[in-house]
Amino acid sequence: MSLPEPRDPSGPYRISVVCLGNICRSPMAEKVLTGELDRAGLSGAVEVASSGTGGWHIGSGMDSRAAALLRAHGYPTDHAARRFDPAHLAEHDLILAMDHANLDDLRRLARERADIGDRLRLFRTFAPDAGPSPEVPDPYYGGEHGFTTVLDMVHAAAKGLTAELAARYGSAL
Repeated sequence: MSLPEPRDPSGPYRISVVCLGNICRSPMAEKVLTGELDRAGLSGAVEVASSGTGGWHIGSGMDSRAAALLRAHGYPTDHAARRFDPAHLAEHDLILAMDHANLDDLRRLARERADIGDRLRLFRTFAPDAGPSPEVPDPYYGGEHGFTTVLDMVHAAAKGLTAELAARYGSAL
Protein backbone atom coordinates (compact mmCIF):
# COMPACT_ATOMS: atom_id res chain seq x y z
CA MET A 1 0.00 0.00 0.00
CA SER A 2 1.50 3.32 -0.99
CA LEU A 3 1.73 6.38 1.20
CA PRO A 4 -1.04 8.97 0.87
CA GLU A 5 -0.14 12.12 -0.98
CA PRO A 6 0.82 15.07 1.21
CA ARG A 7 -1.99 17.52 1.88
CA ASP A 8 0.45 20.39 1.34
CA PRO A 9 3.17 19.45 -1.17
CA SER A 10 5.20 22.52 -0.18
CA GLY A 11 5.21 21.66 3.54
CA PRO A 12 6.47 18.76 5.62
CA TYR A 13 4.78 15.38 5.48
CA ARG A 14 2.80 15.20 8.74
CA ILE A 15 2.27 11.95 10.64
CA SER A 16 0.17 11.40 13.76
CA VAL A 17 0.58 8.27 15.88
CA VAL A 18 -2.45 7.40 18.04
CA CYS A 19 -3.06 5.02 20.95
CA LEU A 20 -5.53 5.04 23.83
CA GLY A 21 -4.06 7.30 26.52
CA ASN A 22 -0.98 8.79 24.80
CA ILE A 23 1.39 7.77 27.59
CA CYS A 24 2.83 4.43 26.35
CA ARG A 25 2.64 3.24 22.77
CA SER A 26 2.10 6.39 20.73
CA PRO A 27 4.75 8.50 22.47
CA MET A 28 7.19 5.59 22.15
CA ALA A 29 6.35 5.39 18.44
CA GLU A 30 6.69 9.17 18.06
CA LYS A 31 10.18 9.21 19.60
CA VAL A 32 11.43 6.13 17.75
CA LEU A 33 10.02 7.25 14.39
CA THR A 34 11.49 10.73 14.87
CA GLY A 35 14.88 9.13 15.60
CA GLU A 36 14.70 6.97 12.47
CA LEU A 37 13.73 9.98 10.36
CA ASP A 38 16.65 11.96 11.79
CA ARG A 39 19.08 9.15 10.91
CA ALA A 40 17.65 9.02 7.38
CA GLY A 41 18.08 12.78 6.91
CA LEU A 42 14.32 13.38 6.78
CA SER A 43 13.87 15.29 10.04
CA GLY A 44 13.03 18.59 8.32
CA ALA A 45 10.81 16.92 5.76
CA VAL A 46 8.58 14.84 8.05
CA GLU A 47 6.88 15.89 11.29
CA VAL A 48 5.62 13.36 13.83
CA ALA A 49 3.11 13.94 16.63
CA SER A 50 1.22 11.62 18.94
CA SER A 51 -2.07 11.64 20.79
CA GLY A 52 -4.63 9.37 22.42
CA THR A 53 -8.28 8.64 21.78
CA GLY A 54 -9.02 8.95 25.52
CA GLY A 55 -8.62 12.12 27.51
CA TRP A 56 -7.86 10.99 31.05
CA HIS A 57 -4.04 11.52 30.81
CA ILE A 58 -4.06 14.96 29.12
CA GLY A 59 -0.97 16.89 30.19
CA SER A 60 0.69 13.88 31.84
CA GLY A 61 4.18 12.76 31.03
CA MET A 62 5.03 9.45 29.46
CA ASP A 63 4.50 6.28 31.52
CA SER A 64 7.64 5.84 33.65
CA ARG A 65 8.29 2.35 32.24
CA ALA A 66 8.10 3.61 28.66
CA ALA A 67 10.32 6.58 29.49
CA ALA A 68 12.94 4.42 31.23
CA LEU A 69 13.11 2.04 28.28
CA LEU A 70 13.39 4.86 25.75
CA ARG A 71 16.12 6.57 27.81
CA ALA A 72 18.03 3.28 27.99
CA HIS A 73 17.98 3.18 24.18
CA GLY A 74 19.05 6.81 23.74
CA TYR A 75 15.70 8.38 22.89
CA PRO A 76 14.34 11.58 24.43
CA THR A 77 11.38 11.26 26.78
CA ASP A 78 9.92 14.77 26.91
CA HIS A 79 6.17 14.45 26.46
CA ALA A 80 2.82 15.87 27.47
CA ALA A 81 -0.14 13.62 26.68
CA ARG A 82 -2.88 15.06 24.51
CA ARG A 83 -6.15 13.83 23.10
CA PHE A 84 -6.69 13.32 19.39
CA ASP A 85 -8.78 16.22 18.14
CA PRO A 86 -11.01 15.74 15.07
CA ALA A 87 -9.20 18.76 13.58
CA HIS A 88 -6.11 16.54 13.37
CA LEU A 89 -7.83 14.63 10.57
CA ALA A 90 -7.32 17.59 8.23
CA GLU A 91 -3.86 18.45 9.56
CA HIS A 92 -2.05 15.14 9.01
CA ASP A 93 -1.07 13.25 5.89
CA LEU A 94 -0.97 9.89 7.64
CA ILE A 95 -2.67 8.89 10.91
CA LEU A 96 -1.43 5.66 12.43
CA ALA A 97 -3.35 3.78 15.11
CA MET A 98 -1.71 1.29 17.42
CA ASP A 99 -4.56 -1.23 17.40
CA HIS A 100 -7.94 -1.94 15.83
CA ALA A 101 -9.88 -0.31 18.68
CA ASN A 102 -7.95 2.94 18.17
CA LEU A 103 -8.42 2.64 14.40
CA ASP A 104 -12.17 2.14 14.85
CA ASP A 105 -12.34 5.26 17.07
CA LEU A 106 -10.52 7.27 14.41
CA ARG A 107 -12.76 5.94 11.65
CA ARG A 108 -15.83 7.01 13.65
CA LEU A 109 -14.40 10.52 13.89
CA ALA A 110 -13.68 10.51 10.16
CA ARG A 111 -16.89 8.93 8.86
CA GLU A 112 -18.18 12.26 7.50
CA ARG A 113 -14.83 13.12 5.93
CA ALA A 114 -14.47 12.10 2.29
CA ASP A 115 -10.93 13.52 2.20
CA ILE A 116 -9.51 10.96 4.64
CA GLY A 117 -9.31 8.05 2.19
CA ASP A 118 -6.46 5.74 3.14
CA ARG A 119 -4.83 8.19 5.57
CA LEU A 120 -5.94 6.05 8.55
CA ARG A 121 -3.88 2.90 9.06
CA LEU A 122 -2.35 0.66 11.68
CA PHE A 123 1.21 1.73 12.55
CA ARG A 124 2.59 -1.79 12.49
CA THR A 125 1.51 -2.40 8.89
CA PHE A 126 4.84 -0.78 8.00
CA ALA A 127 6.82 -3.52 9.78
CA PRO A 128 8.03 -6.19 7.37
CA ASP A 129 7.23 -9.00 9.84
CA ALA A 130 3.90 -7.72 11.18
CA GLY A 131 1.96 -10.86 10.35
CA PRO A 132 -1.81 -11.15 9.96
CA SER A 133 -2.65 -9.03 13.03
CA PRO A 134 -0.47 -5.91 12.84
CA GLU A 135 -1.45 -4.42 16.18
CA VAL A 136 0.82 -3.02 18.88
CA PRO A 137 -0.60 -4.35 22.18
CA ASP A 138 -1.14 -2.01 25.11
CA PRO A 139 1.56 -2.74 27.74
CA TYR A 140 0.04 -0.50 30.42
CA TYR A 141 -1.34 -3.23 32.70
CA GLY A 142 1.57 -5.61 32.23
CA GLY A 143 5.18 -5.71 33.30
CA GLU A 144 8.45 -4.48 31.85
CA HIS A 145 8.53 -7.23 29.22
CA GLY A 146 5.42 -5.81 27.54
CA PHE A 147 7.16 -2.47 27.05
CA THR A 148 10.21 -4.18 25.55
CA THR A 149 7.97 -6.06 23.14
CA VAL A 150 6.23 -2.81 22.18
CA LEU A 151 9.57 -1.07 21.61
CA ASP A 152 10.69 -3.90 19.30
CA MET A 153 7.42 -3.70 17.33
CA VAL A 154 7.53 0.09 17.14
CA HIS A 155 11.16 0.05 16.02
CA ALA A 156 10.45 -2.38 13.17
CA ALA A 157 7.46 -0.34 11.98
CA ALA A 158 9.38 2.93 12.27
CA LYS A 159 12.23 1.53 10.18
CA GLY A 160 9.78 0.28 7.55
CA LEU A 161 7.89 3.57 7.38
CA THR A 162 11.12 5.56 7.22
CA ALA A 163 12.34 3.38 4.35
CA GLU A 164 9.10 4.04 2.45
CA LEU A 165 9.31 7.77 3.07
CA ALA A 166 12.97 7.84 2.00
CA ALA A 167 12.25 5.80 -1.13
CA ARG A 168 9.34 7.99 -2.10
CA TYR A 169 10.66 11.40 -1.19
CA GLY A 170 14.38 11.14 -0.58
CA SER A 171 15.49 14.74 -0.23
CA ALA A 172 12.64 16.03 -2.43
CA LEU A 173 10.22 16.64 0.43
